[in-house]
Amino acid sequence: MMRLAATAICRELGVRYPIFGFSHEPDVIVALAEAGGFGVLGLAREMPGEIPRIIEDIESRLGGKPYGIDLMLPANVPRSADIAGMRAQIPPRHQAFVEGLRRRFGLPAPTRPTFFTSQVRSEELFEGQVDAVLASGARAVATAIGIRPQLIERARAAGKYTLSLVGTPRHAQKALDLGVDALVAQGYDAGGHTGSIGTLSLVPQIVALASGRPVLAAGGIGTGSQLAAALAMGAQGAWLGTLWLAAVESHTPPALLRRLVAAQSVDTTITRAHSGKPCRVVRSAWIDAWDEEGAPEPLPMPLQQALTGSDFSAMHEHGQADLIYDAAGQSVFAITGQTTVAAQVQGLVAQAEAALRAIESAMRAG
Repeated sequence: MMRLAATAICRELGVRYPIFGFSHEPDVIVALAEAGGFGVLGLAREMPGEIPRIIEDIESRLGGKPYGIDLMLPANVPRSADIAGMRAQIPPRHQAFVEGLRRRFGLPAPTRPTFFTSQVRSEELFEGQVDAVLASGARAVATAIGIRPQLIERARAAGKYTLSLVGTPRHAQKALDLGVDALVAQGYDAGGHTGSIGTLSLVPQIVALASGRPVLAAGGIGTGSQLAAALAMGAQGAWLGTLWLAAVESHTPPALLRRLVAAQSVDTTITRAHSGKPCRVVRSAWIDAWDEEGAPEPLPMPLQQALTGSDFSAMHEHGQADLIYDAAGQSVFAITGQTTVAAQVQGLVAQAEAALRAIESAMRAG
């Protein structure tokens, strides 16, 4: 009977299953480790001063089990995070449009400070995040948007395994030239900031380009049969993000969870309205409003966050059912209700093994 086994990257990182999970929630990362997967904690939304406390907490709970950290390091951001100065650069038309949306939808102001209400992405922010992450006990460091040579060099010098999320062969080659240990081939299907090539087309190209270096498949993956397909394409595992939003450990706001449960793949869309860069999210009235006639074009990163960051925080804080959204991939079809990380991992393993047995049986029948 075919069983889902550890691949080379799993053995290198010390995990049982080729299941790699991205989440902003430490509870998800701990649960993934306990279930035999490899959790990657997204810290792009955290201030450098907050990161050591988060890391201390998660490492105390992991008890030595391996985990990774993911950062987002886009280019062309300001040197310092002067959000007041950034907001002063926003064109009056955009200010008026967003103020109109607030009145139209009855969106109150947020009452709690968050990253999105008080910060924009900047080089100073990135430097502080990188320093804090490299001081951690994380086994691996992954970079989403942006590939920084200094980070790769410093991470490797600190004994950390390096991964780079790539959406095109050109990006993959750049990462390989910098010496990353593994690539995450993230297709157009993915939630969050993503490119223009579908996962099924991208993964084989990146596997061929990697010439033996490990590749993980990402983008729209939410079932074990898709994990089996990733392995069949030459990937050494699958990288999932959206699926964990349905786990209790994710602490997803109830209004957002209901939207995700009701959504199908067609209910996600790529928009620049969230961050200023193309980002796949689950649709809502707020996102749709940016496509209406007369709506202005979203501003580039980080101006768009300075414009709408407080609104994103407000809709989450107040549970605005018609407005709330977040990054979500086309794998949202696999979310059918609230569950746990352990149950999700068990389901992925069972589905993958069933798919592998089906392939074996079909080959014998032929």
